Amino acid sequence: MLSMAEILTLSNFLICFLGVTAGIVIGALPGLTPTMGVALLLPITFSMAPIPSFALLLGVYVGGTYGGSISAILIRTPGTPQAVATVLDGYPLARSGHASEALSTAVIASGFGGIVSNIILICLAGQIAKVALAFGPAEYFAIGIFGLSMVASFCSKSISKGIFSCGVGLVVSTIGVDQIGGMSRFAYTSSMLGGIQTVSALIGLFALTEVFSKAVDSVNHYEIEATEVSRKLVPMKEVKKNIPNMLRSSIIGTFIGIVPATGGGIAAFLAYNEARRASKHPERFGTGEYAGVFAAESANNGVTGGALVPLLTLGVPGDTITAVLMGALTIQGLTPGPLLFQNSPDVVTGIYTMLLICNVLMVVLGLLGTRVFMHIIKIPNNILLPCVMVLCFVGSFASGNKIFDVQTAVVMGIVGFLFSLSDIPAAPALLGIILGSTIETNFRRALVISQGSYSIFVQKPICLAFLLISLGSIVFVAVRDILPSKKKKSADGAEN
Repeated sequence: MLSMAEILTLSNFLICFLGVTAGIVIGALPGLTPTMGVALLLPITFSMAPIPSFALLLGVYVGGTYGGSISAILIRTPGTPQAVATVLDGYPLARSGHASEALSTAVIASGFGGIVSNIILICLAGQIAKVALAFGPAEYFAIGIFGLSMVASFCSKSISKGIFSCGVGLVVSTIGVDQIGGMSRFAYTSSMLGGIQTVSALIGLFALTEVFSKAVDSVNHYEIEATEVSRKLVPMKEVKKNIPNMLRSSIIGTFIGIVPATGGGIAAFLAYNEARRASKHPERFGTGEYAGVFAAESANNGVTGGALVPLLTLGVPGDTITAVLMGALTIQGLTPGPLLFQNSPDVVTGIYTMLLICNVLMVVLGLLGTRVFMHIIKIPNNILLPCVMVLCFVGSFASGNKIFDVQTAVVMGIVGFLFSLSDIPAAPALLGIILGSTIETNFRRALVISQGSYSIFVQKPICLAFLLISLGSIVFVAVRDILPSKKKKSADGAEN
């Protein structure tokens, strides 16, 4: 039985430091996800004790989840799928001369979300895990529909363009072999049978689109003064004002993390949507609103603690990263589940402690590194753009070790560029790609279970609740947008 003094050693602290640093670097590079980082470092832990091994792997997990926001804010290139929602307000903040504030906002929100999820993990792990086990195909379908209902909220300028973009993403998600029937769809080559990788689509729709746009536009829109970017952090009044926002988003992220097969990308979009709905000025979202960055980053880092809940309490990994962590536990001779708490309580305590230390170190390193990160946006376009393009190609290839993934990124980059010319948002398309497979597969699985009866979607309370919330979200946005237009027409008629 290890004491707290044996857990909080200098060596474990240094290993946490190395893990978080490596994770931030991995997360900031497009295509190199925290999952990849944890998997690559797993062999190093074979000869290590359980606590140091988890200090390293959790450091990569936490640091990598935050690291994706760095490139998302500075060059509109989400380093990870979890950071896509951060682009919506983080990049406009950077372009308006507040990149330093946006970066500090991201790291503070990430630390807040990670610590809140850690507290929930410690206090409510067992009880919440039982609720997550109640989720079946019908509930996963309802969550997917709830995610799609956010498209209307993201597209205040033109809902029709947002729906079109989302439709394109849904069509792309059907490419490949049908997971239920085994039939191939839109697969014109053998490389397409595996479907379109989310990472490749992300890199194309955001990173390469930005490269193409900057190549066409010779004016550097996001250059700012060095004196301004080197000193300012997010105003404390913004942090205080967004504490309820961060708390709500952290809880959303933790809950989504607990539900297996969801992930930080969905959590970030859900939290962003709720922040926009709760805001007194929802029209500011997407133009450089601090609340949008606070919500997205609190949620995606909230997933880190949430995903550990089913892993530790039930032996069920919450996402791909915790699946690798499950392998790390097994390698150490430990069996995740209820017996882990009974037979190795010191290991569980060590994991809780290391996760907390990793989140604190992430905030410290993120704030200290802000001045270093800021130099990226001062690099001339003729140097920055080729470097970003090379990273995009390397990241796309690394996601699946296939040239086809690089080709996918290029095609999606062209599509994203055409979207930008037509003022069509790219985020709904990526949302459709992420959620399309989940919605279709679980919809069909639910019908198989119910033998073709659609009543399964209204008989299950959790499923019905999510569907009603989705309907309410759509109606709310429709009413909010229709009423002002009617008032404007009435005012114009009265003037005439």
